[in-house]
Amino acid sequence: MGKRAPPSGHGLTSTDAAIIRGMLARGDRHHDVAAFFGVNQGRIAEVKDGALHPGVAPVAPADLPPRGPYLESKSEWEKGRLI
Repeated sequence: MGKRAPPSGHGLTSTDAAIIRGMLARGDRHHDVAAFFGVNQGRIAEVKDGALHPGVAPVAPADLPPRGPYLESKSEWEKGRLI
């Protein structure tokens, strides 16, 4: 059996979890959300179910990225936002 690929290095912060919960509450598809954050759908399910970052509330709808499918990643979307 071959070796595993190296980890992507993409982790989810509590801020990411809040955005994910908002996107899911809006009705975004798991695979679109996963693509936006550069993680697999399992990480999105863990946030949704509370296994990752439990107790983090979703962000307001006005603070969400536009609906997917996403042609840009989270980092590209953040560059265009006024912070």
